[in-house]
Amino acid sequence: MAGPRWAAGGGRPGQIVRGAAGARRPPLSWWIREGLSFLVSLGLHLGLLLALGLWVTPPELLNPLTQLLIVPTAREQERLEAMPADIPEPQLDTDEATRQLLVANQASEPRDLLLADDLETAAPQVQWSDIGELTAPRSELLATVGGLQGNALEGRGAGARAALARSGGGTPGSEQAVARALQWLKDHQNSNGSWCLDHRLGRCQGRCPDPGLAAPSLNAATALALLPFLGAGQTHMEGEYQKTVGAGIYFLVRSMQVVGQQGSLYEPHGTMYSHGLASIALCEAYAMTEDRALAAPAQMALNFIVSAQDPVGGGWRYEPRTPGDTSVLGWQLMALKSGHMAYLDVPSRTIQKSARFLDSVQEKGGAFYGYLEPGRKPRFGTTAVGLLCRMYLGWKQDHEALQRGVEWITKHGPATNDFYGNYYAMQLMFQYTGGEGPVWEKWNTALREELVRTQAQDSHTAGSWYVPGGQGNEAGGRLYCTAMATMMLEVYYRHLPIYGKQATEDEFPL
Repeated sequence: MAGPRWAAGGGRPGQIVRGAAGARRPPLSWWIREGLSFLVSLGLHLGLLLALGLWVTPPELLNPLTQLLIVPTAREQERLEAMPADIPEPQLDTDEATRQLLVANQASEPRDLLLADDLETAAPQVQWSDIGELTAPRSELLATVGGLQGNALEGRGAGARAALARSGGGTPGSEQAVARALQWLKDHQNSNGSWCLDHRLGRCQGRCPDPGLAAPSLNAATALALLPFLGAGQTHMEGEYQKTVGAGIYFLVRSMQVVGQQGSLYEPHGTMYSHGLASIALCEAYAMTEDRALAAPAQMALNFIVSAQDPVGGGWRYEPRTPGDTSVLGWQLMALKSGHMAYLDVPSRTIQKSARFLDSVQEKGGAFYGYLEPGRKPRFGTTAVGLLCRMYLGWKQDHEALQRGVEWITKHGPATNDFYGNYYAMQLMFQYTGGEGPVWEKWNTALREELVRTQAQDSHTAGSWYVPGGQGNEAGGRLYCTAMATMMLEVYYRHLPIYGKQATEDEFPL
């Protein structure tokens, strides 16, 4: 029996017509009506599937700071809503965290990463063959680091700190100002351990005015906030602020981008400033605690500085391996000096090239320093940076150009709104005078009293600083001003371990 078939032929609209074999067939109108219905249904379903495919629920963010890094426009930064006020304080098992610092930031691709737990001793015994000649001491390294802890870093201990503050020109008022500043910094730490130049995030809820207007640079801001804690002897292993410091250090190492034997803390908006500041924090934390978990991150941060140096001029600037400027060089050289004092590897050729850069921007035989090139007239900030770097590099106290430069800085005096210039000049004057004598007393008294006088005393801003004008004040905001002011008031003991008189004479290997 033949199967059914659609017969040709007419019929009334909507009528099913039987063919010769009795089969039923639809008329043309049925095809049109049913076809349109099918096409409409198909279109609706395809549209729904497409919409569902495009609708992806975004992952939950731990912190609006992530959004800031992805879309860092000035307008969005100004309109940023504050985080909830009930964010808990960072709760971190610091001992365990420091043992896992390097594990946290491993990428999926293979990397030649030295795990801290594999180290038998501190980092200088590791052969960093792609960096160049090794210059740090080798013999009895751990005993030597122990000596460093007992001598070069003893100024940050509680007892020594009080004595050095008294002998160097600190006062009970200046020490109270430091204590208030550390509390303000603690209260403005983010829940992930970082700090942001826009300090209104987190528990602040906008109660403190004058946020930093620069695009978000979490590594730079976190390092800036950590350095005053470290300067006051607070580490992730000791002190009142162990959890605060531990969370900040943990954030930095998790943020490190490890490639081979280099660890980068460079940020698109913080540039090499971010890396230099963060490297100082890591090297100081390692030197103060001898925590082996920090040895490799600190060394890898130094390795990146070495690699990022301008191969021609010997300086550093915003981007790696580009012609340098005096300001960025100052932070990188401070990091290298910190690493050298911690007995990490610092190649001598890197130091030699940095001295050549200073030669290229100096004026009057090295008494004054410009920013990108020698200036027609002295600049306060860059001259202070240049002279301090020359002391790191071995200029003695009786060097003629150093004497002339310090004389000019002395006559210039502290600037009321220049936290950057005053920060370097304060170190320079303390190093040069040894923290004693009429020249130091006059300089120190003027700046110390101005800082104590201008520290905020009321409401949520208590313990912080902000002065409009000056280099970097608006860009860095209240967090930047507070960190820089606090480090100036810590100069009596903070810089002895790394940049004090003995450390200055313990010059880089050249």
